[in-house]
Amino acid sequence: MNATNLNDNEYASFYSSYVKRLGNADLLEVLKTSELEVLDSLSDLPEEKYLYRYAEGKWTIKELLLHIIDAERVFTYRALRFARKDSTDLPGFDEDWYVDHCYANERTASDLLKEFSEVRAATIRLFKSFSEETLMLSGTANGNAMSVRALGFIIAGHALHHLQIIKERYL
Repeated sequence: MNATNLNDNEYASFYSSYVKRLGNADLLEVLKTSELEVLDSLSDLPEEKYLYRYAEGKWTIKELLLHIIDAERVFTYRALRFARKDSTDLPGFDEDWYVDHCYANERTASDLLKEFSEVRAATIRLFKSFSEETLMLSGTANGNAMSVRALGFIIAGHALHHLQIIKERYL
């Protein structure tokens, strides 16, 4: 299964840039490779670089990394609910509020990178457990229909989106 097979009605339009950047990528493969890209790009940065903001009011790299982790947890939770045929309309989340209350800058970069890797491992294990039929199930989150498989691609694309921003504006 690859990202180009997704239908536009499987996710909200504001996620399209995350999905389209993946091209013909296989779901499980892109979850693995996007993890490696994040880790390879950020692992050797000096600790003080993680506290850099390219403009006032912008997040630090530590805050961006924890945002990626938080969003992955939210998206994975949605995928789990939809995979279990839960028809509850799930709420959205305010990413700025989450970052304001995450205390990422008080943590070490190595701790955040380890957490990212552990969360991604759990995400991959969850998506490996889904059958082709389960991946096609959908639900509603933040008022938008989303399929289980689309959420997997959104997770990978979201991480790569923020990694691109880090490379362009922080490094």
